[in-house]
Amino acid sequence: MRILIVEDNYRLARNIQSYLQSQKNYTASVAFDGNEGLEKAMEKDYDCIVLDVKLPGQDGFAICAALRKDGIKTPILMLTALSDEKNAVRGLDAGADDYLRKPFALEELAARIRALLRRDVPQMQLTLTAGSITLDPNTQTVWREKNILSLAPKEYALLEFLLRNKGRVQDRKTIIEHVWGEHEDALFSQTLDVHMSYLRKKTAKNLITTIPGKGYMISPLQSHAS
Repeated sequence: MRILIVEDNYRLARNIQSYLQSQKNYTASVAFDGNEGLEKAMEKDYDCIVLDVKLPGQDGFAICAALRKDGIKTPILMLTALSDEKNAVRGLDAGADDYLRKPFALEELAARIRALLRRDVPQMQLTLTAGSITLDPNTQTVWREKNILSLAPKEYALLEFLLRNKGRVQDRKTIIEHVWGEHEDALFSQTLDVHMSYLRKKTAKNLITTIPGKGYMISPLQSHAS
């Protein structure tokens, strides 16, 4: 999952980035002012945006409103040091999905992000499934039938991204940006191919379909005979 952090406190922003990237399934980019944050959010596809309220340039309220006006529906978690409840309400009215007051524990921040990402999962379906494969984002556990699979961090992130986009073809650039972040080395190397090969061997050969000239996807019609 690809996260954008818009926070002008350098130390806090880097701490959040480091913590999220220590998890199996996150890559994180940082913007240190409002103008840069809005530009990145408009240009790139993120799974969640962590957005501070007080920023140089444009504040978090203005950024949030601009994104929603442009039709960008990415979940937004606003960070605020303000104690006034009205500011929290203002953020939600601007289009934010949740807010978190400073200071906060990084574990709580990660939990809030997981909760926002779960909103894309249909009610009562808290796990992601395809054929004989089941993935639980909360415990970061993957099963094939009743057997737990041992996946490397990037293999797990790759599988989760494809499962969350089941039935939609994802091109190489999009996959690499979400799984490896802004690393051009991965884009122009065989990194994706190698991890895709390992993932297919550990899960099921027919789980991930290659669409020539377009990319990869997990079919929404996966049977349980994988």
